[in-house]
Amino acid sequence: MPKLGRMAASVTAAGLALSLAAFQSHADESAELIIDGTTIATKAAAPEGSPLEENISGWRFRSAETQALETDDFDNPGFVAVDYGAELWEDAAGSSGKSCASCHGDASESMKGLRASMPKWNDEKGTLMTLEDHINWSREEHQGADPWKWESPEMLAMTAFLGVQSRGMPVNVKIDGPAEEWFNKGKELYYTRVGQLDLACANCHEDNWGNMIRADHLSQGQINGFPTYRLKWQGLGSTHRRFKGCMDNVRAKPFKRGSDEFTALELYIAWRGSGLSVETPAVRN
Repeated sequence: MPKLGRMAASVTAAGLALSLAAFQSHADESAELIIDGTTIATKAAAPEGSPLEENISGWRFRSAETQALETDDFDNPGFVAVDYGAELWEDAAGSSGKSCASCHGDASESMKGLRASMPKWNDEKGTLMTLEDHINWSREEHQGADPWKWESPEMLAMTAFLGVQSRGMPVNVKIDGPAEEWFNKGKELYYTRVGQLDLACANCHEDNWGNMIRADHLSQGQINGFPTYRLKWQGLGSTHRRFKGCMDNVRAKPFKRGSDEFTALELYIAWRGSGLSVETPAVRN
């Protein structure tokens, strides 16, 4: 390599090293997320058996401007969907002519804690079900209505509305009993390298969290805020949309939203975030 070329390469490498070093730590240690007077736990002790020492919400890895959007429901762009979800809760649907409220009443009481426990095993269906699965099951079985598509405005609105009912509650999923097989599958997927870049979830969110990748501050990949409003998307998106995006980024063929693979992965990652507060709808970059 010519002398000037070697010099340029050295300068570039040094600049990259300095850039990475400047972002080794996560966001301001003193930052706290408080919404309407309620303190949201953005740090929590990792569950026994976790490779992490401490769970840290993705909120702490965002810029001060993005963080601020989540501190006020009026400013939070995801609350447009929450309001729509509240309307859907009261709307009659399907052959039953009943609304969600007809059976479940006040969502702030009947749905409290639901989002914090998802995904979970459903004895009647004999499978692990996400919140989206539960919503469509209820629509089909109890309302006689057509299911919603995974990323439809209606599904995102309803998952956001139901998520708010658990906001501030700690994530607490069950991974024993019939859910154990799904948990183990999700763990296997988390550590499996895929795609042309030959990367696993763990390579970014376990081995390199706190570092920068291009212009993004790598988080632990926690999912306690989904459905999340991403500024990049200019709208809400589901956990499985984010999974698909990660697989696209490493040039892998993604699983389908709602697939057994993504459902198992969701359970494992939810467990990794045990103790963090539900933030739905979170705001991210």
